[in-house]
Amino acid sequence: MSTVLITGANRGLGLEFTAQYTNDGWQVIASCRSPDKATDLKKLVAENPTIDIVQMDVSDHASVDTCVAALGGRSIDVLINNAGIASDDFPRQKLGGFDFENWENILRTNTLGPMKVSEALLPNIKAGTQKKIAVVSSTVGSLTDMNTYPVYPYATSKAALNKGMRMMAEQLHDDGISVLCLCPGHAKTDMGMKAEGASVEVADAVQGMRNEIANLTMATSGSFRRYNSESITW
Repeated sequence: MSTVLITGANRGLGLEFTAQYTNDGWQVIASCRSPDKATDLKKLVAENPTIDIVQMDVSDHASVDTCVAALGGRSIDVLINNAGIASDDFPRQKLGGFDFENWENILRTNTLGPMKVSEALLPNIKAGTQKKIAVVSSTVGSLTDMNTYPVYPYATSKAALNKGMRMMAEQLHDDGISVLCLCPGHAKTDMGMKAEGASVEVADAVQGMRNEIANLTMATSGSFRRYNSESITW
């Protein structure tokens, strides 16, 4: 049985990843900041007791280390770095109204979080069979696309994440670990709906990203792909 670890598994894309992989017979390790408050995730676990919920706050490096230590040497075939945040108050992310404390928090969660989690779980991933790392990024992180979307903290957090994962793909190539940056499209999550104009169903976004992960090879490691198989320029 293949094993996937999903961060931010308590809602939105993470919850859907958890449901879809479980339905396909995977062993799912579902991480979230506050398992006690993860009502929808706990309902899913009640129906599928093979799901393991673990506590992990990706913005807290000590929390990540504690979670990884608890997993021990458990092998992970696919790591999906899904957890991420954006400000609910979009004017605070735009020029003329920057909230730099908010910006730092977004960078810590969206950029440093996935980098920390990926690094900490490398031994587990090396012990797996598929050896894949995927991150949920965004087209707004492209330096050549979406530059008219002036939400600086979120966009820069994803651009930095893309660069970090592209570098990681190169460094891990000799270890047989493949890396993929993904965009779910403007999905109808809580985050997506707050920005308005969301048009992609969550189930479709997740199924599309799962297809990209399944098709990932060492030859395509370091790619930046949209959920519908389109290649995204860096």
